[in-house]
Amino acid sequence: MRLLLFPALLTTPLLADQPTDQALALVTAARSQVGVTTTYDPAYVGLKYPGGDLPEDRGVCTDVVIRALRKTGFDLQQLVHEDMKANFASYPKIWVLRTTDRNIDHRRVPNLKTFFKRRGIATQVTVKSEDSLPGGLVTCTVPPNLPHIMIVSDKKTPGGTPLVIHNIGRGAREENTLFTYPLTGHYRWFPAKE
Repeated sequence: MRLLLFPALLTTPLLADQPTDQALALVTAARSQVGVTTTYDPAYVGLKYPGGDLPEDRGVCTDVVIRALRKTGFDLQQLVHEDMKANFASYPKIWVLRTTDRNIDHRRVPNLKTFFKRRGIATQVTVKSEDSLPGGLVTCTVPPNLPHIMIVSDKKTPGGTPLVIHNIGRGAREENTLFTYPLTGHYRWFPAKE
């Protein structure tokens, strides 16, 4: 599989439009992890580069996104590493690092948020269900201050709230938690149809 380095950039926030086939493929790729990734494991692990991954039965919230995007042709490990290497000063200094670390940088939500903003795929954060299209990437803060990321599903509750696919501590799951925690970011990797 050929991995692409950059997604198509958005020129305007397209919040109320329709998801593309690519966005739906991202949802399918994320959903395929449910029942496979059964353990939440934040351990630091040395990974091959590019295309490195933990064993599929374990990971954290970012690993759901990383694996789903990889199945749709994008390697966040390589993308984030290359952007951080070229623009290190633009990234958070939370971990007091002096250089990049291709084993973990792409597995940290604050780094992904920075990367997504730098790539121009950030959209307006709202708490309207209709603004959360399938395949959207949503970040939030789990109290007291844990950053988290989720993929918006194409399935909804009877009331119309989109489900999300994520790993918040019990393995990859698809559930109704989109608005459970304060939202901090909304990103569209694949542009919506107009």
